[in-house]
Amino acid sequence: MFHQDSLKSPENPRSVVALIPARYAATRFPGKLMQKLGDKSVILHTHDNTVSTGLFDEVIVATDSDIIYKEITGNGGKAVMSRKPHESGSDRIAEAVADLNIDIVVNVQGDEPFVQKEPLEKLLQVFKGDEGKNVQVASLMQELKEQKLIEDPNYVKVVVDRNMNAIFFSRSVIPYPRSAEVPITYYEHIGVYAFRKQALMNFTNWPMTPLEHAERIECLRYLEYGVPIKMVVTDYMGVEIDTPEDLARAAKFL
Repeated sequence: MFHQDSLKSPENPRSVVALIPARYAATRFPGKLMQKLGDKSVILHTHDNTVSTGLFDEVIVATDSDIIYKEITGNGGKAVMSRKPHESGSDRIAEAVADLNIDIVVNVQGDEPFVQKEPLEKLLQVFKGDEGKNVQVASLMQELKEQKLIEDPNYVKVVVDRNMNAIFFSRSVIPYPRSAEVPITYYEHIGVYAFRKQALMNFTNWPMTPLEHAERIECLRYLEYGVPIKMVVTDYMGVEIDTPEDLARAAKFL
């Protein structure tokens, strides 16, 4: 079995690593990551497309499932088994990277099979230069235009300040259009994050916060502890697979 210890290599420290948290027992669509999409499983599409971006020194799937573990390692990929249950994907990947000599960790969601290079490249770019030294956490968002999606609680919305830092995330419609005179751009939060390793480790040591618990949106924990999240706009229009209907949409997209 491929363990975390085998990832450590003092003579070749990695600076940017992609982690794909992959839980088998999803609430709304159990076993969704092992569903076939074309000739591959959803999780294998996600893994292979992340590798093919060429942006990462290492791509690792962190899972609680022997089935997913074997799916990745049996197809030449790298995977680690979680040692204990986790509330969130961030907690799962934090365990996987705790002993690794890295700077930036990118959390690629296992149910996002159409991973593309350009959005991830833009995400990593915000950590560079003098301004980038202060960025601890960054994430992606895309414009939402369909009213039914804006009102759908399965689509997490985000509002930002003038510096493109997140003000709030919610499953509700934010901002609420009380005034019809002001044009509003709605953004969907895409659950792809990049963290400084220390910011991620801090996250796992903080208790779940009230807003995070109410909305079931883990990144609210950062905001409640005063850590800004830099948001990056992308026109990525992939399919996040949460339901059998999403899988059917993804098959058409493929």
